[in-house]
Amino acid sequence: MKNTLTLTFFIFSLVSACILAASTAHADSFGGGANQFDISFVSIGDPNNPDDTTGEPNPAGKVEYAYRMGKFEISRDMITKANNGGGLGITMDVLGIVTAGARDDMPATGVSWFEAATFVNWLNTSQGHQAAYNFDGAGNFQLWTSAEAWQTGGENLFRHKDAFYFLPSMDEWYKAAYFDASSNTYFNYPTGSDTAPAAVASGTAPDTAVYDQSLSQGPADITLAGGLSPYGTVGQGGNVYEWEETERDLLNDSSLSARGFRGGAWNLNSDFLLWSGRFDVAPRNGFFNIGFRVASIPEPSTVLLGALATGGLLVWRRR
Repeated sequence: MKNTLTLTFFIFSLVSACILAASTAHADSFGGGANQFDISFVSIGDPNNPDDTTGEPNPAGKVEYAYRMGKFEISRDMITKANNGGGLGITMDVLGIVTAGARDDMPATGVSWFEAATFVNWLNTSQGHQAAYNFDGAGNFQLWTSAEAWQTGGENLFRHKDAFYFLPSMDEWYKAAYFDASSNTYFNYPTGSDTAPAAVASGTAPDTAVYDQSLSQGPADITLAGGLSPYGTVGQGGNVYEWEETERDLLNDSSLSARGFRGGAWNLNSDFLLWSGRFDVAPRNGFFNIGFRVASIPEPSTVLLGALATGGLLVWRRR
């Protein structure tokens, strides 16, 4: 009995450590030397959460697995360093409309869906992972076969099943923005509220977002793009629109079909931040107020948590 209690205590200690690790933001590093940069992620747990049947599309937001969402939008500096380190050739809008000019820590805009996918592929391959998206030798985007494609939660011919980093799907993006696990409900805005957040040009105060600003103001730096969502992401409402991985009709079965984007932008009103606002555009096009963020599979500690918890229960029952 003593050995069983000791093992149970050991497992409990490991589970506690995993919970602590999984509940905090973690940054992954890419590149090297002068071209090194970090991407911070927050854990999105609560698998098999309910769908929202009031938003756009309907239903939306149910995700059957844990994952990580980029805490911030991808910055101009990250794209520049990835271009330098990987020879990606991704172009960004120069933001000539912004009076003070573009800053390195502003979100990368003017990036097409195909270019965002190229960036994500480099994140994977530079770390020894499988590329998420299938570009042929001529640089044309192709679907994966059913055997190669992501199957968890439904077949997704855009994403490879072994990808570590990827663009967030419609459901992954929607859940991270609008779902509150503590109350098991969806909010209208990505700030944990059904009331429009206060409009700001920059900052991190709770229940604020970067919108209703002049075009010449430009977006805020990615770390100053408003208050947090319930899961701890920044800027999913306002600042700049963000690409979804998912195509307009949600099927992901056509390489050239329009892709979804959502979230609103600094130069628009609060209506565009709402759960009901989803738009689409051709994946080869980039726009001055559309950026993106990156998602990922869970950290090993998050996966281990479930296994250890199960193991602990088995030990207790055998006692």
